[in-house]
Amino acid sequence: MARRPLPRILSTGSAQIARSRELARTAADSATDVLHPLITITRGLRRLASAGRRRWADTPKDRRGPLLFLVASVILVVALVPYGPLLAVISLMAAAAWQGRDRTPPAPEGPDESQSQRLRALYEALVPYFSAPEDPAPLYGHGGEWDKAFPSYEFDETGRVCHLLIRYPAYFPDGEPEARARIEQLLTAKAGRGREYHFAWDEEGNELTVTVLAPLPTDIAAQRFVTAPGETVLGFTDPLQVQRTLPLGYGDGQRDVPPVIWRTGVRSTEPHLLVVGQPGSGTSTLLRSIALQALQHGDVLVVDGSGTGDYACLTGRDGVLAVECGLSGALASLEWAATETERRLIAANRARQEGEAPPEDTRRPLWILVDRPSAFTHLAAADGRKDPQALLQVPLRHGRAASVTVVVADQFDGADALSDAVRQHTRARVVLGPAGAEQLEAVLGARPQTTPVAQVPPGRGYARLGAGPVHRLQVPATPDPYDDATSDAHRQAVLDLLPPRTTPADGETVPVPAEAAAAEASSS
Repeated sequence: MARRPLPRILSTGSAQIARSRELARTAADSATDVLHPLITITRGLRRLASAGRRRWADTPKDRRGPLLFLVASVILVVALVPYGPLLAVISLMAAAAWQGRDRTPPAPEGPDESQSQRLRALYEALVPYFSAPEDPAPLYGHGGEWDKAFPSYEFDETGRVCHLLIRYPAYFPDGEPEARARIEQLLTAKAGRGREYHFAWDEEGNELTVTVLAPLPTDIAAQRFVTAPGETVLGFTDPLQVQRTLPLGYGDGQRDVPPVIWRTGVRSTEPHLLVVGQPGSGTSTLLRSIALQALQHGDVLVVDGSGTGDYACLTGRDGVLAVECGLSGALASLEWAATETERRLIAANRARQEGEAPPEDTRRPLWILVDRPSAFTHLAAADGRKDPQALLQVPLRHGRAASVTVVVADQFDGADALSDAVRQHTRARVVLGPAGAEQLEAVLGARPQTTPVAQVPPGRGYARLGAGPVHRLQVPATPDPYDDATSDAHRQAVLDLLPPRTTPADGETVPVPAEAAAAEASSS
């Protein structure tokens, strides 16, 4: 079927609206310029009238009569003097123009003494990196003019640099990551530690833009995100490289925050995810957030190698196939997952050969969440049993065609024990917690354009989807609702997202902690 062209009113409507807005803005600016004297005189008259009312209110009642007599006498003298009314009107207009002038103090031109010293220190620190002895007209030199190298700069309320445009000579090797890293490390130390900086290198223009990034919000609780099926919100980032925002609830209010969306399914180019972090960095929190989102449209299988019971809230829920914490249960569950993946592939292939749609049970998403598989690797090696990671090879290799998604989370000290299949097939990567530039590059495959800091809140890190850019990431607060240290608001937010409990086939009910049962009863 041939495509029908869009109606002209739809294809050109946005351009006409933009042109109309531009014309209206230009007309408003022109009218403001023309009517500026009248606006100034009107503002002055209003200020004079307000001053007169205040003077009348401050005058005692016994003196108001003589004051009225004096004013009347002045008006009479002005009326009798030749050209008196005209001179009075001119004087009144002049006074109104003087009172109605813009009293905003002009912005200081150039930096003050302390700001100049900071810029001078930055300039002198960059001289060894941006200068060469054979340069006939060096832009950087000891005792040189820093204003030519820094054409644009801004300072925050504390007097530290928050935005800086740096010009550098064309012979600087800005295409080498090591040379860039030296400059970024130097600027981070000299401009002020404890802050995150974004570095934008313009190789064609030989310019470097340094911007201080605002802290990412840490008060975003778990909630239903406005996403399509197959889209998972990993967290939230800066609006620098993300063109999309999500409406989020903040207590009684609402805000639009740019998210990091991970797309899974048959069309996905990054069907599986690897999460690496330090202890307490929020890897389990991210897996719980993914599980709550996955349960809206699919089934979830959880394998917890940490053995801390962080996923006990999912046990016995509708759509949760199993939550395994032991080696035997993990091996059985992952073996079933591999068999289920093969069954789905066979059924889908048979349906395609017959010219029919794949069966419904092969299209329902199946999520396999594995937390700390390295712990099971050591246990299996000690017990002489099969490594559970070997059972992940089939879901990782053929999971995209079978609507099977694998999410693996581990710590840096156990990352060396991850199998080659996990490393090769997890093209979506997340690093949480404090990490050096070398660690980030080893996991993400590229260094971020921001400087990592030593102290970060839980759930903070970086994300990279395939060969895309590296984003700063803040995972939404999704704590364990059975943890005593969890706040009531966050516990209730997680409990509201959990599916209802289902009765197992054997009729046995899953024990629930008393505080969790009370919270669920209050929520219902």
